[in-house]
Amino acid sequence: IALMTLGLAIKTALFPLHLWLPPAHGGAPAPVSALLSALVIKASFYLLLRLWFELFSPALNLPAAQFIGLLGAGAILWGSWLALQQRELKMLVAYSTVAQVGYLFLLFPLAAHAPGAEAAWNGGVYHALSHAFAKAAMFLVAGAMLYAAGHGEINRLGGIGQQLPLGIFSFALASVSLMGLPPSGGFVAKWLLLEAALASGQWWWILVMMLGGLLSAAYLFRVLRQAFLATPGDASFRRPPAMLVGSAFVLSLVALGLGLWANGTMALLRVGAPLAGPAP
Repeated sequence: IALMTLGLAIKTALFPLHLWLPPAHGGAPAPVSALLSALVIKASFYLLLRLWFELFSPALNLPAAQFIGLLGAGAILWGSWLALQQRELKMLVAYSTVAQVGYLFLLFPLAAHAPGAEAAWNGGVYHALSHAFAKAAMFLVAGAMLYAAGHGEINRLGGIGQQLPLGIFSFALASVSLMGLPPSGGFVAKWLLLEAALASGQWWWILVMMLGGLLSAAYLFRVLRQAFLATPGDASFRRPPAMLVGSAFVLSLVALGLGLWANGTMALLRVGAPLAGPAP
């Protein structure tokens, strides 16, 4: 159990086994980064869910669940803090993935308790889905910004909002979901996790999620603020491929729409769920 969990945790880039993810996701071409963040790490997380809540369920006792939750909390706080320190846009988005992965692992301590277990399962799985769309959109926009400006240095991206209005709008929509603001899918997911924490009396996870949300807002607004500053006199921009920006816009709309059509989507995600009970 320990060895299988360790291997899958490395693939999911769970703190402190996340060191491979930022250079891999940040250094890859934008469409590849989008697929890596949206799908690849979710596959290993899916396997962890199936193993721990079905095959390994007798081993999911209180100490094991809390330990996994502590790793998730470490990912949220450490990943967000490192994202705030980044100078390169794609590295900021990559460290944001490290942080957002942490929310997935809060499912374990919250779903291991009977009160709130269903809400925790729904929230964790819904976060995996909403994060996939939002982060794919964000990586595509980052690639478009890098193509347009010729570099990815955040402090030199002044005026990019005038050149890529649809791209920056898509980045903002994806940011709404990552920060957990309504009416996005990220809001629904984190609300359910907060509900599960309240129901099970695990108030410390609420503090982690609130602090993680504030840190997410800090590093994402840093990019958005820079985009609307005046264009430097020596700046030159290229027009990125329309498909790159258009795909990001569609994905960001889906991330937002997941909060508006949550009931039907959640019913589909609960097919085969090991935790019995109707979707809220």
